[in-house]
Amino acid sequence: MTSVAERFLRYVAVDTQSMEDQSAFPSTEKQKQLGQLLKEELTAMGVSEVRMDDYGYVYGKIPSNISWPEGSQVPALGFISHMDTSPACSGAEIRPQIIKNYDGGRILMNRELGISMGPEDYEELAGYKGQDLIVTDGTTLLGADDKAGVAEIMEMAAYFLANPEIPHGKICIAFTPDEEVGRGTDFFDVEGFGADIAYTVDGGALGELEYENFNAASAAVTIHGISIHPGSARGKMKNAILIGMELQALLPVYENPACTDGYEGFFHLDGMKGSVESCTMKYIIRDHDMKKFQAKKKLMEQAAAYLNDKYGENTVELDLKDSYYNMLEKIKPHYELIERAVQAMKELDIQPKICPIRGGTDGARLSFKGLPCPNLCAGGHNFHGRFEYVSIQSMERIVELLVKIAQLTAL
Repeated sequence: MTSVAERFLRYVAVDTQSMEDQSAFPSTEKQKQLGQLLKEELTAMGVSEVRMDDYGYVYGKIPSNISWPEGSQVPALGFISHMDTSPACSGAEIRPQIIKNYDGGRILMNRELGISMGPEDYEELAGYKGQDLIVTDGTTLLGADDKAGVAEIMEMAAYFLANPEIPHGKICIAFTPDEEVGRGTDFFDVEGFGADIAYTVDGGALGELEYENFNAASAAVTIHGISIHPGSARGKMKNAILIGMELQALLPVYENPACTDGYEGFFHLDGMKGSVESCTMKYIIRDHDMKKFQAKKKLMEQAAAYLNDKYGENTVELDLKDSYYNMLEKIKPHYELIERAVQAMKELDIQPKICPIRGGTDGARLSFKGLPCPNLCAGGHNFHGRFEYVSIQSMERIVELLVKIAQLTAL
């Protein structure tokens, strides 16, 4: 087994699932267990200025080994991945399996539970025939999002330190907690990180390169009903659950994640619970286009106002908050980041696949903090679920890609 795969399997053995709606940072202390492991490994391989702060961020630097004429300078290049896994699916006791020389058919992940997957379920699998895949046992997620990125950055660092004759500028490394719950850069030390430009390594299939992402907002809805015995409810009961269903019905039926793709935005009802007396709903609102994004938020406000007019003031409470914005405007002035990544891929015979992110990354928020930071592939598929998988060969190629980008940045 190759080193990057060995690293990956070591990292997924540590449960780092983050949790939503927590006041503490990171949201789960167990994320620091992986942080401590990475800190120790970085130190052992010879990375400089290695530290893990109180928030769980891990930082390190590989000094430049080239000298330039006075007045010129190679930009300090950063690589960033996140340590946590999604709260959407269990990340505890992950039991990864290696499918060597995948034959292109169905993969039996769990014989006892009858869990399997194949190209008829996930068509991308067909492109991995002959490669070695790491899959789950069908009871947890895998953690390729984003421990594949973590392993690739670590292997890239080990490569440069083992081969000091290869020229490169300063390389800055960071691993973040709580990305999956939208807080990955809340306490990120941009100045201490030390990079002028950076990439997150948090994307999907080999060759993906992304510098457009959703504008994002969250909507927390609380509906106040009135409960009374149903036998005497006429004209008196106000069923909070039914009002919640009415709110959902006021939103465009086809603007939900199951019906959208590419640049199309959506309203996503992510959670709903309640009773006649009280109902809570959680939405995420997404669109690449800022005007459409603002229109979606306005529609949500209008729906709440309509229901309050219908059922009484303060029946529906809406807490609408922006989460992050499309990094496109911040990347455009630094488009050499994209050109350099494309050049690196072409030199390695990797087909570039520039596409919008139907989500967000730490890099989106960092770009608005002054650190332009597009997103590179990490190699995985089917993130946040039991059918997540990653190709070992893709992880190996991505290590080569990170090395090549660092070399080109130094030219």
